[in-house]
Amino acid sequence: MITYRYTGLCRLVVLLSLCILTFHVTAQSAERDIEALLTQQAEAWNTGDIDGFMQGYIQSDDLHFLGKGGLTAGWHATLERYKKGYPDQQTMGHLTFDLKEITKRTKDVYTVIGKFHLARQEMDDAEGFFLLVLQKIKGNWKIVADSTH
Repeated sequence: MITYRYTGLCRLVVLLSLCILTFHVTAQSAERDIEALLTQQAEAWNTGDIDGFMQGYIQSDDLHFLGKGGLTAGWHATLERYKKGYPDQQTMGHLTFDLKEITKRTKDVYTVIGKFHLARQEMDDAEGFFLLVLQKIKGNWKIVADSTH
């Protein structure tokens, strides 16, 4: 009887350890995937590819972008906002992100807090902070809400 309890307890400890390890590995994987998405966005931006940059966002009317100019709803409206505000490579400059915090909210929802910097040669640099809400949709992380100021 004692051997059975001990064996059962060992199995329980091993099972709990595996669950904790799986949770930790999954969270690390999500964070790496999100960091990779933001790196891809910066790379697209830095080549003047706003359409490529926008691939990080959910292509839906459910996308919400909140910036200095107010709220923009929908992927197409956000794309047009970017194209209007950044009509050429000179205006776009060179984008870098400084990620401050990536937080798991649910299994498929994370938030990212960070700082952006646009280095521009013939005009003032631009910088500010952002809060992103990302959701895993059909196996891919997408920005579903963006507040950038």
